[in-house]
Order: sequence, then structure tokens, then C-alpha cells
Amino acid sequence: MTDIRQLLNQIASAEAQLQSTQFLAPCVKGGKIRTSVAGMVHTFVPQPRQFQGWGIFQPVNSSLAQLTEEAELPQIAAYLQHFPKLRLRLGYRLQEQTWLAYPVNEADMRQRFQQVKPVVVHLVTEGVAFEQVIGRWNGAFCWFDEIDRRDDPSIAEGLQAALKQLMGVEELQFKGITPEMRSLYELVAQQTEGFAQPQQDERRLRQALKRGGGELQQFQDRGNYWTVDWVTTDGVHHTSAIAKGDLTVVSSGICLSGRDRDFDLQSLVGVMEQQEG
Repeated sequence: MTDIRQLLNQIASAEAQLQSTQFLAPCVKGGKIRTSVAGMVHTFVPQPRQFQGWGIFQPVNSSLAQLTEEAELPQIAAYLQHFPKLRLRLGYRLQEQTWLAYPVNEADMRQRFQQVKPVVVHLVTEGVAFEQVIGRWNGAFCWFDEIDRRDDPSIAEGLQAALKQLMGVEELQFKGITPEMRSLYELVAQQTEGFAQPQQDERRLRQALKRGGGELQQFQDRGNYWTVDWVTTDGVHHTSAIAKGDLTVVSSGICLSGRDRDFDLQSLVGVMEQQEG
């Protein structure tokens, strides 16, 4: 067994070494910083307290460390190289340089971390919603490394355009789309004004009717279907029961000889106008 006095001497020596050591560390605003010296992890409150970024710190005592200068890009890159990469797509900003992101490959994340979930990424200095980035996982936190240059930029642009149009996740259709992209889009949509479910429902119904030549008046939620009040181009009023999942007709409101479900809301407009003619 190691002599207790020898162990105490080792600890005292490590503490003395710490006082004369400068170290690089990432820091979020209001957070704490850590470093390891002689195999021991030390946690400090940074000075100034509101510093955010990558810095070179000098311990003042056992609990405080003073920022001496901001770290340069080569120093940051060298630090991050020690940690495994995690490819992510940015979702939305949580605060300043902290973003919520989603894994590009769910299977890879499940294999490495035994679960799939959104990831909080700190010190994101560049990038926009849906852009693919490389994060570095240090076992406790994920730190932004760089934009993933091998990603196709048209993917982020397509998702951004869809979000501006308040397009529902079920409507996303473009080359290269993945389930992970849909999951991320849904996360971002939940935080976007105008994406509340009733607004989304109204938009779907209004667009389907417009494509067929009709116009939405109002609708009521009936559980698995909507009761939709709408008019044809001639101003004739109709009330139809429409399934939520695929907008197929549950009940058209007129006799279609039991063929109601052969039509969806868009095609129903034409059927009604023929009946009127």
C-alpha cells in the first residue's frame, strides 16, 4: 500500500504544479472550466465570469482561474483532435453560441452511445439551421469543431426553404432526404412560429382544396377525421368528412354510390362541380 505521506506529498506537488501551469479550455458563459494535471481533474470558475469561447487560463487558487488570452485557431484544433468526431445537423439556437443539433446517422449514434437523441453543441461560431457540422464529444459535452465541408449545401438550403413555406414534415420530398433530416425538421418546426398543429392542419386542407379549385371556409376536428366546410368556384357550399392521414374522403356529403374513399379532398372538388353541372 502506498505510504499515506508519499500520497500527500504527490498531491501537494500536483497542486504546486497546477499554480504555475497555464491551460487551454472551452468555456460557455456562466459555466465552469476543467483541466487535468498529474492525472487529477480540477474545476475552476473562470475570471471574467461572463467569458465565452476558447481561452488560455492561469489558476489563481484552487477554485478560480484567470483568462490570460483567447486561444488561437491552431491551438483549438489541436485540443479538439483528442476527441472523437460526431457528425450533426444544426437545428436551432438555444442561446448565443449554443445550438441543439441532431445526429446525421442515428445507427452510428446508437452504436456508440446506446441511444439516439438531440445533442447540445457548444461554442458554435459559424453555421445556420440544417447545416451539417462536426462536433467533438469529450465524454460530457459536445464542442463545435467545424462546418462539414463534405456535405451537400443544397440539402440545408432545401430544408430552410421548406421551413419558410411552413411545409409539413410529411410533405418533405427531395433527393437525398433521410429519416434523420425529417426528425430534425420536426424539432425545428416545433420552435417555429406558424407551425402549431391547428395552423398546419388548416394549411393542408386549404392547399388541397386550392389545387382542386375549391376554397376552405372552416373545419372541425373529429378525432381521426375533420369535418370540412368548403365552396366550389361557383360558390356552392359543401360539408365533407376528410381523413387526417392522407386527406381521403370519409363522407363527401352527397351520394357517390359508396365510392367516397376513392377520392381525396383535391379530386373531390372536381367531382362536386360535375354534380353541380
